[in-house]
Amino acid sequence: MANLTPLLTLLPPPTPSDFPYLPTSEQPAQRLMDASAEALSDGELLSLVLGNKTPEQSLGLSRRLLTMFGSLRELATVPLAELLKIKGVGKATACAIQAAMHLGRRLQQHVGNDKPHMGTPAEVAEYMLPTLRDKAQEEMHVLLLDSRHKLLRDVLCTIGLVDRSQVHAREVFREAVRTNCTRIIMVHNHPGGDCSPSPQDVECTRLMVAAGKVVGIEVLDHVVLGLRTPACPRPWFSLRQGGLM
Repeated sequence: MANLTPLLTLLPPPTPSDFPYLPTSEQPAQRLMDASAEALSDGELLSLVLGNKTPEQSLGLSRRLLTMFGSLRELATVPLAELLKIKGVGKATACAIQAAMHLGRRLQQHVGNDKPHMGTPAEVAEYMLPTLRDKAQEEMHVLLLDSRHKLLRDVLCTIGLVDRSQVHAREVFREAVRTNCTRIIMVHNHPGGDCSPSPQDVECTRLMVAAGKVVGIEVLDHVVLGLRTPACPRPWFSLRQGGLM
């Protein structure tokens, strides 16, 4: 995403006079109570999580945000630091936006299955892409699995580039050891899009496999997520399937 700081700092904050008075029956909270959440627009739903503002202010700010970024999906990718630079968005509002977006992602992951099956790279990718698809930085996640390859926990391990200087066995295996988990899958994203593993990805994986044998925890796979490219026709790459671990 392009640097929006110059634009954001120039936008004037909303004031009560910027938005027309809304009768109670037309306010988003009342409309939700009278009908349902499905009856509300994205802007109206977003306005309900924006903190202690009047209905007019909340609705006006939500519409400004959606106009500024284009959609809820784009808004979900905006870092907290960038949200805080927008005039009219304070700490509580920025945190509420981030919390709502992350709750949506988590719900999407768990709909219809409290313990998703992680037996194939495709299943891993389907589960993790909603979380990692739009991240601006690499994130390493460790999926803790039971004996039937059902997910016990998704643990965020590190944020940043994946190489030996930033990913250590202690971060990868800490929660697995604590919960007596005996098998894990490593997952990380490539923000640039190409999901082909780098030499650092391969080396990191081999080091973790070796470390896992010492502590009695099997590294089943390392899945890299990205976009479809000529070199990687699927939006994921399995180092195990690729013979690289």
